[in-house]
Amino acid sequence: MAKEIRPVTVDAAAEPTGPSVHAEVFYTQALRELAKLDLPFLLAGTYALSAYTGVVRATKDLDIVCKPTDYPRVLNHFRDLGYTVEIEDERWLGKVFQDEDFFDVIFAFWHGMAPVTDQWFESAPRIKVFGTPMRIIAPTELIWSKAFVQLRHRYDGADIAHLILKQHDQIDWRRLLAHMELHWEVLLAHLLNFRWAYPSERDCVPRWLMDELVARLKTQFELPPSRVKICRGRLFSQVDYEPAIQEWGFVDAAEDSE
Repeated sequence: MAKEIRPVTVDAAAEPTGPSVHAEVFYTQALRELAKLDLPFLLAGTYALSAYTGVVRATKDLDIVCKPTDYPRVLNHFRDLGYTVEIEDERWLGKVFQDEDFFDVIFAFWHGMAPVTDQWFESAPRIKVFGTPMRIIAPTELIWSKAFVQLRHRYDGADIAHLILKQHDQIDWRRLLAHMELHWEVLLAHLLNFRWAYPSERDCVPRWLMDELVARLKTQFELPPSRVKICRGRLFSQVDYEPAIQEWGFVDAAEDSE
């Protein structure tokens, strides 16, 4: 059964700063058009983070999340309305433009590694943005969407810490663990980061989850290292970990080993 999420409201103090008045007009029109389509979508990114945490900062765009089967309909709808559309990466990302302003149409995360499914919509709360009622990505999936953003110029670890602090009782921790099952060490790293940043709030993370992850770590200590020299860092950043692949003899985790 889906976990019940308490109502989330967004007021002026919990909305990001748009890049311009023109951009906000574009966002308003875009959200109204999306609401007309008979398909599920979620608002993610900075707007969702602000709704959950009250953290206010500038944003350059909107992040619209939908299922992979629905993104062509979204792009075609806006193309028919006269907007410019493009598919930046067919594995996970499209864009809709009006002059310099745009919004992202995201249907998977991390280059297709995590496609958006019906489960993402089960516990998504409703809010009103620019006068349009809509659903925003649930805290569980918002953390999952940010877990691998660890580049030299951008790191979303603080966002995750703030989400845990403000929405820990609304996070479906077992579902989050299932999302990150193969990458549980990344989850553990974020939880340790939270514990260090907010030591008085450590109880926000369930004890059973920490016990489970630490037990996995202890079990892993007893095993020999991988015979294949693997670098998974390019799941964080293609550029920052490129020397490992190009110069130091490591295999990209996304490549097949021989």
